[in-house]
Amino acid sequence: MESIARKTKERQRLPIWLRRALPTTNTFAQTRGLLDELNLHTVCESAKCPNHWECWSKGTASFMIAGDRCTRACGFCAISTQKPKALDPREPERVAEAATRMKLKHVVITAVARDDLPDGGAIHFRNTIEAIRLKDSEMIIEVLTPDFLLKENAVDSVLSAKPHIFNHNMETVRRLTPEVRSRATYDRSLAVLNMVKQRVDYQVFTKSGLMLGLGETEAELEQTMHDLREANCDILTLGQYLQPTVKHLSVKEYVHPNTFERYGKMAESLGFIHVASGPMVRSSYHADAFNAKDGSAAKSLSP
Repeated sequence: MESIARKTKERQRLPIWLRRALPTTNTFAQTRGLLDELNLHTVCESAKCPNHWECWSKGTASFMIAGDRCTRACGFCAISTQKPKALDPREPERVAEAATRMKLKHVVITAVARDDLPDGGAIHFRNTIEAIRLKDSEMIIEVLTPDFLLKENAVDSVLSAKPHIFNHNMETVRRLTPEVRSRATYDRSLAVLNMVKQRVDYQVFTKSGLMLGLGETEAELEQTMHDLREANCDILTLGQYLQPTVKHLSVKEYVHPNTFERYGKMAESLGFIHVASGPMVRSSYHADAFNAKDGSAAKSLSP
């Protein structure tokens, strides 16, 4: 069956609630300059995140480690699919330096899927967390990981460095997973989140995110929320899927902000301790709204 990701699709015009003026601040240029100086990648830029102008203008960024080439070809994702380069052993130190110089209180570390590596890049995650702790022991550390092909030793490697938040995104509902997520499975992702809580000896918060507008139904979305809660997921983000290029999956629906607000309340009623739900929400957007040190959460976000 031909992947939808390979078909050329016309992009719909954005509704007014998704249009934003680009901020113009010196901080954006300073962030860009620092990332260039330290030769670092961010998911903000590589995944064409619509919020990266805002975040960089506020001096925040989500670091993407293990290179900018992914071994998977997900239908929604703008990150390049190529044979990855070897890991850079000095990258963890550079991420730590950048996070410190940016004076971050909450840092998000993500990575491409490295199915070419025996541990999927898990030790590289651990090394990055440890490098940040050496620079600033008070910084809250959130990881957004691939599924590591459900290898227990890989998950254990990340957890051994004791991140405060362990994020793994479901991305979509069960029915759409085969089209949306290359090589990933719905049940494997649930198992990763559940495994985290079963294998730690400290308080860690688990987190996941879903994109809306890919053709899911409300009933399917609610079922996925139930499945996440059964997998002991604590935090949920809901955001609008935006087609990165004409070669990627088409947007089936632009979900209205009022609907996002309703879905956010649905998630809260199911027991998630923090929910960010809105058209522009992404996994790392305003990630610091949840205080992982004391478990307190800001009001649910609906950007």
